[in-house]
Amino acid sequence: MARILIKGGTIITMDKRLRDLKRGDVLVDREKIVEVAREIATPAGAEVIDASGMIVMPGLINAHLHTWQSGLRGIGGDWAVPQYMANMHRGLATHFRPEDIYIANLMGALTSINSGTTTLVDWCHNNPTPEHTDAAIDGLEESGIRAAFFHGSPKPNPKPGEKHFSEQSMPRGEVERLMKGRLSNKDGLLNLGLAILGPTYSVWDVTKRDMELAKATGLVVSMHVGGGAAMVPEGFERLAAEKLLSDRVNIVHGNNLSDRVLKITADAGVQYTVTADVELQMGFCDPLTGKLRALKSPVSIGTDVEVAARADMFACMRSTLQVQRNLDNIEHWKAHDRAPDKVSVTCRDALEWATVNGAKMIHQDHRIGSLTPGKQADIVLLRADDLTMFPVHDPVSSAVTQGGVSSVDTVMIAGTVMKRDGRMLVEGLAGKKAALRRSAERIVADFAAAGRRAA
Repeated sequence: MARILIKGGTIITMDKRLRDLKRGDVLVDREKIVEVAREIATPAGAEVIDASGMIVMPGLINAHLHTWQSGLRGIGGDWAVPQYMANMHRGLATHFRPEDIYIANLMGALTSINSGTTTLVDWCHNNPTPEHTDAAIDGLEESGIRAAFFHGSPKPNPKPGEKHFSEQSMPRGEVERLMKGRLSNKDGLLNLGLAILGPTYSVWDVTKRDMELAKATGLVVSMHVGGGAAMVPEGFERLAAEKLLSDRVNIVHGNNLSDRVLKITADAGVQYTVTADVELQMGFCDPLTGKLRALKSPVSIGTDVEVAARADMFACMRSTLQVQRNLDNIEHWKAHDRAPDKVSVTCRDALEWATVNGAKMIHQDHRIGSLTPGKQADIVLLRADDLTMFPVHDPVSSAVTQGGVSSVDTVMIAGTVMKRDGRMLVEGLAGKKAALRRSAERIVADFAAAGRRAA
């Protein structure tokens, strides 16, 4: 169907130039939004989606997810970061075959769509061969999700004669292969980025070469910062001096960075992603949300590792929001010996983290993140009569504080309906689930067997 009219819903546009509508329509023509208004006449031949009793909002953007781990959900629910590094990167990850990466990425992406996420930043750092990389992209492509595929590098223990991962640069040939090949279309659903080690996990020469590669290619470059002492303690000061910091640089976590480094990076335009659930569990300390807001640096958010946190952006918004409110409340109590008169961060702020700011981080805000005519039709409909949400008084507050998988009725990506009436439109889902189970069980068994051999 070329045209779809979403009719009679409560519309949250997330476009500051447009108003939210208590009742309105959204017209989609092929992959784009062409009109948002109080009432739109039904074009001839258009499919009509009755959105009465629903909240119509932009698709959510998960700005940091290791999708390849979706078959190992919950296995690390009690892990601190040293256990995660040992059990995952130096253990379980080393037993993944390309077909394991494929089914994990496919099922992880379908899970995200089911949850109202239309775009994910797939931070893929378990691709030791081109075959693993291609399998990861295959899974994303088959799912129909929009994704920024951030090409990373594994972190196993080195084999005899091999360099430690911290001494290995991003493979330029692989990056160029993807740029010239299947990820060459900048207007497609899948785009390329770099997931480098950075000054926390690599030596200076590697950090500099990877950042120069990112600058030369114009790709968004992301890095983990935290979980321990940096290999290059003054890495960001040195990157700033080399003029290698910009708004195309993304730092994930960064909880232990000094205020000075935060200001240096924010002034350079560096964009941060907070993953509050995992940061709180694994010992990264307080999320940076408040400090970044004080620096007027846009905050994007992600769910990070499915071994410890559910890939549910509604839950992610809530945890990030309430943690920061609590931190601000504590500071207010210290200063005034009483509770604050109002909250420091609003629900609309939280929804921005998961929509427009996520789009900005991957430099796709001209295409996604809001219900703006001309942008891609990435749209989610929430059932306002769902028992978890009913009755709705403030649509934004309800979406953030009460929304969840059970309330996601319809999901559209680039004008294609992926979920309708609460059901995923996917053939053979049971078989795909069985394949994920088989993959995960073999990986865990191989990991256990390797441990027994080592003992």
